[in-house]
Order: sequence, then structure tokens, then C-alpha cells
Amino acid sequence: MLRRKARRGQGDSVHDGPDDPLDAAQERRVRAVLALGGVPQADLPDGVQQVRLRLLERAAKGYEAPRDVSAWAAVVASNLAMDWHRAKRRQERIGERLASLRQLEHPSGEDTSVLSLAVAQGLDELPDAQRQVVVLRFYADLPVRDIAQELGVPEGTVKSRLHTAVRALRARLHEDEVV
Repeated sequence: MLRRKARRGQGDSVHDGPDDPLDAAQERRVRAVLALGGVPQADLPDGVQQVRLRLLERAAKGYEAPRDVSAWAAVVASNLAMDWHRAKRRQERIGERLASLRQLEHPSGEDTSVLSLAVAQGLDELPDAQRQVVVLRFYADLPVRDIAQELGVPEGTVKSRLHTAVRALRARLHEDEVV
């Protein structure tokens, strides 16, 4: 792990020394790309650190250094800005869903607790592969396509596992007379 003394000041590099994979000009370019991409000023240092981390990870994996580190870092920064916006939109959608759920009639606290406990027990009883796709789909709010890519399986496999898992959970809730 690289340890460096942080400097205070607007636009200064947070790192000193020859081990830093980004020079001052590259860091300024990364900051500019992130800022132009709409990343808030407060999140810029984290974005720069992510670019550094990805460059160090490349080296650790034994990949050749990019021909043009500055261009590579700018592309990574641009991708990070897009990821930031996607995450922000995802959070907004979750907030909207939660707000709409609050507006609906809720069962009593006791009913909600019983349902939550039954679902948790039902999840525990699912095979690992089924539990994994249910959690990724319904708790992490990932689309089927992304789940398939992350797990390295076809989309149809994810859909099949989801279908089987939901059917098993539904049966479990009916058996326990929760729903």
C-alpha cells in the first residue's frame, strides 16, 4: 500500500513521490473530465483515487501500461462519471419506490414483521444459486442482463433461477399462511 503525505490546497495533487501512477497534469485532466461529466466537486478526489486504483490494478495484474496514460485515465474518468450518474438515478428510483410504498396502505407492524421473517427464512432455504439471483435482482435492483454478465451465465439461466426461487418463496409464504 502506498502511503503519502496529503497536501492541502485547491487543485494540488494528494500524492507525492515517484510511485504515483498519475502525474500532476494527468490528475488535473482526470479532475476536469470528472467535473465536466457532472461529478460534484466533493466527489472529485474519490474519482481521481478510483482512476489511480484502476491503473495500479492493471499493473498488479501484469498488464502492459497504457500507451498514453493520460488518454487512458481520461476514458476511465469519463466512465466513472457515467457510473456516478447511473448510481444517482438508481438511488432516485429507489427513493421514489419507497415514497410510493409509504403512500400505500401498510399492514400492521406485526404483520410486516411476520412477513419479513417468513421471507428471510424462505431465502435461507433456497439453494445458493437461486438465493443469489433473488438478492441481486430484488434487493440490489440489478437487471437480469447485468446479473447474467456478473455471474457468467446466460440470461435464460438467471430468469429460470428467479422463476423457480420466486415460486418456492410464494409456496413457502402460503404454507406458513403469511399471505
